[in-house]
Amino acid sequence: MSLKKSIVIIFLVLLVDQISKIYVKTHFSLGDGVKVFEWFQILFVENEGMAWGARIPGEYGKLFLTIFRLIAIVGIGYWLWDSVRKNMSRVLIVSIALIFAGAFGNIIDSVIYGLIFNDSHHQVATMFPTEGGYGTIFHGKVVDMLYFPLWKGYLPEWLPFWGGKFFTFFDPVFNIADMSISTGVGLLMAFNKKAFPKKPKEL
Repeated sequence: MSLKKSIVIIFLVLLVDQISKIYVKTHFSLGDGVKVFEWFQILFVENEGMAWGARIPGEYGKLFLTIFRLIAIVGIGYWLWDSVRKNMSRVLIVSIALIFAGAFGNIIDSVIYGLIFNDSHHQVATMFPTEGGYGTIFHGKVVDMLYFPLWKGYLPEWLPFWGGKFFTFFDPVFNIADMSISTGVGLLMAFNKKAFPKKPKEL
């Protein structure tokens, strides 16, 4: 698979990811949502840190996380280039391209969204506001909006630890970039032997 085709995949994922984030950011205030189906909603939340809402504590936690992401994306980019150069399997190259696109999509939020948007609390944000953004470079928040509460209810009392508690499956809110990363990782796991074929032993 050529590098050009990989770049097309990356470009398309980034385009859909950023269009969806900018639309939600400029049409919803934080916490607003639209029920598309009983099991699917557009729900605007912002993620200040890592996956599942985890955060690195401290004044420089967010800055450290963003810089780490930038370093990681360089490594993933090299992995992609090297895999194309070595003519590795299509499934490996597609997977790396999806992971790269997803990681880059969320990096855009973290690096520049604090500069180009104002705050979304109790208001719909404006892009390039005259008074400036809600944060500084490297301190933007990642926009999430895809919510799939497939089942909600109280768990049976006989379950250890969680019995009788209210539970939602699937609870996390995520975005197109997250989907791209998960799809890439899923492909690597599902087609591991094709992605990483074993070299024949030399006699």
